[in-house]
Amino acid sequence: MKEVLQDLSLEELSSLVCNAGGRPFRAKQIFEGLMQGKKISSLPVPSDLRNLLLERYEDEPVRIKEVFLSKDGTKKFLFELADGNLIEGVLMHYEYGNTQCVSTQVGCRMGCKFCASTLNGRVRDLTAGEILGQIAAVNRMEGGTLKERAVTNVVLMGSGEPFDNYENVVKFLRNLIAEGGLHVSARNISLSTCGLVPEMRKFADEGIPLNLTVSLHAVSDEERRRTMPVANRYTIAEILEACAYYFEKTGRRYIFEYSLIEGENADMVHAEALANLLKGKPCHVNLIRLNPVKERDLSGTDERTAQAFLKALLSRGISATLRRSMGSDIGGACGQLRARYLKGE
Repeated sequence: MKEVLQDLSLEELSSLVCNAGGRPFRAKQIFEGLMQGKKISSLPVPSDLRNLLLERYEDEPVRIKEVFLSKDGTKKFLFELADGNLIEGVLMHYEYGNTQCVSTQVGCRMGCKFCASTLNGRVRDLTAGEILGQIAAVNRMEGGTLKERAVTNVVLMGSGEPFDNYENVVKFLRNLIAEGGLHVSARNISLSTCGLVPEMRKFADEGIPLNLTVSLHAVSDEERRRTMPVANRYTIAEILEACAYYFEKTGRRYIFEYSLIEGENADMVHAEALANLLKGKPCHVNLIRLNPVKERDLSGTDERTAQAFLKALLSRGISATLRRSMGSDIGGACGQLRARYLKGE
């Protein structure tokens, strides 16, 4: 597999072009073309420069292999990488814009029992350019440009644990928010982690004030260990300390994802315990009705139970919302489409 040109920042691309004898303005031309989802072979640059790039870099490191449309308008994308690996993403339409969910790894090794991404383990990390390439490809397919993007918001909540691929993810974020490219505001980006505490604290010092989201899904370490192996490494107390540090460094409140699992964490006792755990903290709780994975034995709650849990949090002064279920008819949860495809379904 060749290198990925989309990994490079504009400054790095400028150095590459100048060292190859190209004129400086060509770097911006190439950068803008790549951010628009173009192949190297279709860039409007001299043929000798184009051929030089093609010798070393993948012409199309990420391509859309299939698109699935939900009845609610959500689109699920199956992407193929240059080495034949498959990843997936989702484009969701909201009143405030279009949000794309991207993957950061092929598979995942975190082992969360409610997630399909981890069924076959982690195959490999994605490069910064492969993560960015997902957005460029969808933006192009949806008719977006660099000035009028069809993708307005980005969430790192697809397959993979972003902080398990730390360096590539940080480089991707810097290229995503950079001027001259897709230039997405950090405030329009959300990163979801299962709670890798050292990386959470390290990221707080990176100067990228995005929306940090932590998959909590439990009110005690004992319960969390039943569904999330990462709880054997880091306690909820350590996670809360890392979140407080993130708020101190960025001024951004943090978000907890809490999947409501029938018979596990969705009764009023858990609602009260969660409220007590988070009382007075600058955070928001995003409740999720679990999207069931057929290979697992966990199931989500009904709407009535979910609404009662939400009401219990709100009545205790906790900022909370219940996420609207989207794309369930096309395997909207991360990892489901890839898992089905690998099984030949």
